[in-house]
This record gives sequence, C-alpha cells and structure tokens, in this order.
Amino acid sequence: MSRRFKPYFVLLGFLVTLASCAPQLLRRPPVPSIDDDLDVESLRVAIRHSIGYLQKLAPDRIVGEQPIRLTAADVLASLQGFEALLAEWRCAACFRRDLEARFDLIPSSADAQQTEVLFTGYYQPEIDGSLIQTEVYRYPIYGYPADLLTAEAGQNGAKALGRIDQEKFVPYYSRQEIDQLRLLQGRGLEIAWVKDPIELFFLHIQGSGLLRLPDGTTLNVGYAGQNGWPYRSIGRLLIDNGKLTKEEMSMQRLRRYLNDNPTEQNEIFAYNESYVFFRVVVNGPLGSLGVPVTPQRTIATDSRLFGKGALALIQTELPIIDSTGELSGWRPVTRFVLNQDTGGAIRGPQRADYYFGSGDQAGAFAGYMNRPGKLFFLQLKKTMAKDG
Repeated sequence: MSRRFKPYFVLLGFLVTLASCAPQLLRRPPVPSIDDDLDVESLRVAIRHSIGYLQKLAPDRIVGEQPIRLTAADVLASLQGFEALLAEWRCAACFRRDLEARFDLIPSSADAQQTEVLFTGYYQPEIDGSLIQTEVYRYPIYGYPADLLTAEAGQNGAKALGRIDQEKFVPYYSRQEIDQLRLLQGRGLEIAWVKDPIELFFLHIQGSGLLRLPDGTTLNVGYAGQNGWPYRSIGRLLIDNGKLTKEEMSMQRLRRYLNDNPTEQNEIFAYNESYVFFRVVVNGPLGSLGVPVTPQRTIATDSRLFGKGALALIQTELPIIDSTGELSGWRPVTRFVLNQDTGGAIRGPQRADYYFGSGDQAGAFAGYMNRPGKLFFLQLKKTMAKDG
C-alpha cells in the first residue's frame, strides 16, 4: 500500500464567477482558507479513474453544460494538469502558488441565488444474501428486464422508459407491481435474494451493495438501470403525513420507523414507484461513469448538468457521531472531489451526494449527512491548456 500523507495547506486568492465583461469569468475577493484533510493517494486514485473514463470519449464530446460547457478534452486537460501538481502536495506554498497560477475555481451556478448546495450522503451497504431462494432469503434482487425499452419522448430528444403492451408503449411496472404483485417472478431475472425487505429497499436507494453469502464469499452488485418512474422520497412522505418530523429525519430514524411499523412497509415502499435493477460487478462499487467510486473523494450530481468526471472542491460540514451511534455535532471540511456518479434524487444545481464508502460505519455517516455547502469546479486556464 502506498504511503498516505495528510497535509494541511491553505489555498488563497482565487475564485471565479460570471461577469458581463467576460461572460464566464470574473475574479472575486479571495475565498476563505481551505484545508484538505485527506490523504493525497485517495485523490490520485480518484483522478486516475476519471482520466480513464474520459480517455475513452471523443475529445469534442460535451460532458457538461454547467457552470460552463465542457468537452471531454477540457475536463481531461484539467485533470492531467492538476495531477501534475500533486507532486507538490506536501509543500503548501508551492502547491498554492501553482494552483492559483494554473486554475480557475468556478462556482457551481452562475446564479448567485443558487450557489448554496445541499449535500447528502450515500454508501455501499453490506447485507446478507444468497444465490438461491430459501425460506430465509426470499426477497429477490432483479437484473435488467429484456422488455424494459427506451423510446423517444417528444421533439427535444428526451427518452422514456417503458414496455410494449398490445402494440402500445406504456410505462414499465411500478415498485408495487414488481414487489407486491410479483409481475417479474419466474422470468429468470433474479440475481440473488436477501433476508430483509428494508435492506432491499435501501439497496435500491444506494444503487450498489456488497452481498455476504452463506459460504463466506461476497458478491458485488451494481446499478444496471431503472424502471422509468420518478423517484419519490419516503422520508418526505412520513414527514408530510405527520409520522416523523423534519428535524429528526435521518436514514437511521427512517429505518427504525419501518422496523417498528411492519404493517405499513408495503404502502410506504410503494409510494416510491422508482425501481432499480442490478448487475454483478467484478471491481466495484462503480459509479454512473462505469468507474470505481472512491470513499470521500467521489460525489454524485445531476448528470444533465455538471462535467462528468470533473474535478471539484466542496465546502460543507460532516457529521460527528458518538460512541452510541448518535449524531453529536458537525465539523467543517473542504475537500477535492471527483464528479463520478449520479442518483435519482439528485436533481438540479443545488444538490450533491457525497460518497462515504462501504459498510455500517460509512452508512452511519451517510444516514445523517444533510448539510448546506458550496461546490466549485476547477478548470485549467485557457492559456495553460494551449501551452499544454
């Protein structure tokens, strides 16, 4: 394993936003002091994953529309330029000097009213599973169905998911139809089975998982597709119905409610009609780019907006959890991250999901994570790109 360093350095004096004299770039006063408290190796690994993705694309392919339009070549040049700076990671002054000289830091939105971002968290759950159905393991994880089709929807190039029924294109089966009416049963789509319907539901929310099989081996399952129905939050449902309050809401509290009210589970689950299909993954977990996600270095954003694989900087707060597993406070962090994933609930310029890793501890952090912050994208200056 490579040696891990934990530098604490200050990056001062650069922030870029929009202006009329230069439509996309105007320097503002220096941003507050910035400390990245993670090791450089995790950042290097995440960068290499993004580079591997972008190198497979045509250089002129558009990979992002906001905060500025970016091609694969634009993002790749920025990543390679930043990767070269990592040799100076342990020299704070050297790193700061070259970063300011070579990069612009661009807010996530040109609209000053939309620069605050809500950061939530996600993780890879580890749950008990089986490759065969038994009385204990009876809740199926389904692979992608052959009759789930994509069609044009309107004149703007939008796509719709559905199926053919009596020569008509109709919406695909909802969560209730799949899990409660069992309309996919017996079609050979089952990848594996799990013990607990609550664990299965949260596996769908996270989009990937590690199954612990009875023989002691493990199986990675990852996102293969979705049924086309919009995501609806069951947490919001319980808040709106007065079952839980907004202040107490967390993934931990939501799980506790579902466990305490088993007769309500089917109705609550059915509210979120969106349904995720899975595939076996050899080197997982993978993000939406098809490359591995890196704990605390990967974020998920709206894939329609921001540059895929792009380097970003976040400023937010992370939960502090006490020895009993309860939330005891928040601590400010600023970190370099890579935009390598997306999610059904992550929509618009003011949402981002922070990947905490695998297992129960990561799940605890992800479950409490719900905090405002700032998101900036690092872009190699045009003069530097030309020189490079």
